[in-house]
Amino acid sequence: MESPHNAIDRLQALFSKLPGLGKKSSGRLVYHILEADPAYARALGEELLAFHRSIKRCSRCGSFTESDPCPICGDPSRDNSEICVVERAQDVRVIEESREFRGRFHVLGGLIAPLEGVNPENLRIGELLARVRNEEVREVILAMNPTVEGDTTALYIQKLLKSSGVNITRLASGLPVGGDLEYTDRLTLSRSFRGRTKL
Repeated sequence: MESPHNAIDRLQALFSKLPGLGKKSSGRLVYHILEADPAYARALGEELLAFHRSIKRCSRCGSFTESDPCPICGDPSRDNSEICVVERAQDVRVIEESREFRGRFHVLGGLIAPLEGVNPENLRIGELLARVRNEEVREVILAMNPTVEGDTTALYIQKLLKSSGVNITRLASGLPVGGDLEYTDRLTLSRSFRGRTKL
């Protein structure tokens, strides 16, 4: 009988910590890697080792990138007057895939959630305020998920920016309440951008 702490169990336990992967899915991944060419497992391991060394946060928007500034911040064709504020770096990718927005992004790194120990000072809100002060920003689009935490964060930022003179908008209905930007289809996201409303 196999020890519960063998290599298969250890790898399965690591995979099961990834979002959306339970014990069965993790087990399938482990056995897939075991049955694959050893060169594949070696390449996967090397990529994982190099991952954190090669990926960093963009010093301007806070998104993940291999170069600083990131390709979006470094693109001179983007509209500097619009900043779309999102919770996580993966939200940037989702919005980019909709091809609906041509401005700049700002990644907060989370949402205000005092019960989980996440307060405004734990997020990149100060950096957002500095960008609004120092760049020629006309509109700040709050693209947080329509959850209690998303609403709380949006209201907090709205209050801070109220006297700045910039238009503050939020993505329109079309995004389901309690939903997640990552799982929103392209058409819904496009309609949400087109129908955003002033706060």
